[in-house]
Amino acid sequence: QVQLVESGGGLVQPGGSLRLSCAASGNIFSGSVMEWYRQAPGKERELVASITRGGSTDYADSVKGRFTITRDNAKNTMYLQMNSLKPEDTAVYLCKAAFGVFRYWGPGTQVTVSS
Repeated sequence: QVQLVESGGGLVQPGGSLRLSCAASGNIFSGSVMEWYRQAPGKERELVASITRGGSTDYADSVKGRFTITRDNAKNTMYLQMNSLKPEDTAVYLCKAAFGVFRYWGPGTQVTVSS
């Protein structure tokens, strides 16, 4: 059974940093395109960053230069390093795995950027 679990969220001051992790089980990780999404209250879910099986990355314009997505296939884990955080980055952050025609989501982790 495939399961994704995010961790690393929390409360941070503006300008601070957090590192999110997404751990996957079920032997699908290395074959999946992995993505980070976020959803703020009252807003639509937004794609933040993606990383292909080969390690190519893409970012939303709003996070370019501040966030870095990486993956460790040996550990079945994806990461999102978030630097220079802003209040508008406050959201629930969710990871998604795209494996063939299948899509799997984690439950999310809350990130709050506030002084």
